[in-house]
Amino acid sequence: MAGYKPVVIQTYPVLGEKITQDTLYWNNYKTPVQIKEFGAVSKVDFSPQPPYNYAVTASSRIHIYGRYSQEPVKTFSRFKDTAYCATFRQDGQLLVAGSEDGAVQLFDISGRAPLRQFEGHTKAVHTVDFTADKYHVVSGADDYTVKLWDIPNSKEILTFKEHSDYVRCGCASKLNPDLFVTGSYDHTVKMFDARTNKNVLCVEHGQPVESVLLFPSGGLLVSAGGRYVKVWDMLKGGQLLVSLKNHHKTVTCLCLSSSGQRLLSGSLDRKVKVYSTTSYKVVHSFDYAASILSLALSHQDETIVVGMTNGILSVKHRKSEAKKESLPRRRRPAYRTFIKGKIYMKQRDDIMVSRPAKKHLECYDRDLKSFRISKALDRVLEPNCVIKTPEVTVSIIKELNRRGVLANALAGRDEKEITRVLNFLIRNLSQPRFAPVLITAAEIVIDIYLPVIGQSSVVDKKFIVLQGLVEKEIDYQRELLETLGMMDMLFATMTRNTGAPVSEDVPAELPEEKTESSVQPSDTDKNS
Repeated sequence: MAGYKPVVIQTYPVLGEKITQDTLYWNNYKTPVQIKEFGAVSKVDFSPQPPYNYAVTASSRIHIYGRYSQEPVKTFSRFKDTAYCATFRQDGQLLVAGSEDGAVQLFDISGRAPLRQFEGHTKAVHTVDFTADKYHVVSGADDYTVKLWDIPNSKEILTFKEHSDYVRCGCASKLNPDLFVTGSYDHTVKMFDARTNKNVLCVEHGQPVESVLLFPSGGLLVSAGGRYVKVWDMLKGGQLLVSLKNHHKTVTCLCLSSSGQRLLSGSLDRKVKVYSTTSYKVVHSFDYAASILSLALSHQDETIVVGMTNGILSVKHRKSEAKKESLPRRRRPAYRTFIKGKIYMKQRDDIMVSRPAKKHLECYDRDLKSFRISKALDRVLEPNCVIKTPEVTVSIIKELNRRGVLANALAGRDEKEITRVLNFLIRNLSQPRFAPVLITAAEIVIDIYLPVIGQSSVVDKKFIVLQGLVEKEIDYQRELLETLGMMDMLFATMTRNTGAPVSEDVPAELPEEKTESSVQPSDTDKNS
């Protein structure tokens, strides 16, 4: 057995995502903490002031959470019906919220009972916000109206009745206390000025508007509705800058990073997209377990909180950059110790005696050399090898199949061992680089263990998952073949169309040349 050749591990191209600075930045969050609320989480809002607590609006309650607490530090439950859109004031001392019964309530963070209650809306109030001067509140409701309230006097100052459908979102300018924006299900976004009795700007979104966002400078406005996120230039009279369509379902919420260079959007398709505000291209994406209704980022993007329709609140905290403690390093041999004699230059009269380097075999190679085929397969099915180097596992399976002993290596396994094989097949069967080898292995596994189906519920579930995976892959292949057929037809039609004018022009010139040559007399006729 001195002539044993180690198994050649085939290298495969790896199609991974491109690693960018945004990828590193947005992936630098810990595993999310999940908190169960009483109902769908319709709004999450961070306090602008330390300690940066956040308010969660769900069902008929508003919970205030600390940044690292999993239990609410305060609860406001003085609502007769569903509460909406709890929003902090700029100083973090007051909180305002709407409700299903049309009332707008103002709370002090240190108390529990409402400080003020504004009555005037006849239907549910879905959006409220503080103006830049901190002394007024803007509210929009399902009665198609937008109202401006005075906090010290608890009175209504203005009412705008310019929307023709539910007003579901809005925000106030952070610079001008008289300007605020609302979005409605009548497909419009309108900017109002408290110094006038009508809107000063109106843009057509084209879909029912679910969320609006003003940039801190006040020069750009973002609206979300349907599958579209649209950016408008307010300084150019509401000119549309860009229309983004990166979600598959309705976009429900918008958020801006602390630097203002990234825009985040959440959708019912369970994804959060991160856009660059310079190129408006998607630079990162988050996946969640349920449809997203609300989204918020804390100071310096330290925490990202997402509220979902199933009542789950997902909280991700940024990983802290802990400084590594400097331990006393053990003195090790210098580099020249290891290369001693290796860089010696051969002299004229020297005789060089070469010593062959000893080759060390891998564990699976030693098993194959000793014909322990089942043991070799077990080694490459270890979790560490399966996850980090699946190409090694595939290469060993390919070698066993080449030797004709793959069936022997797969046979005679108990429930735990065959589950490990099936997990590897489920994980990698659909990958094109491994499919030719693993399809053969899957067929052998099915042939061997088909008679014992029904004896283990764990193995039966794995076979059902494998069956669904194969059926899905067959559907993909069928769709790809249909697409290839369509493309072949298109290419054939294009080739026929481009070749047709050439074939028509050429014969048209040939008869003229022939007629001219036939009219001219030959040299023999002239001589005669």
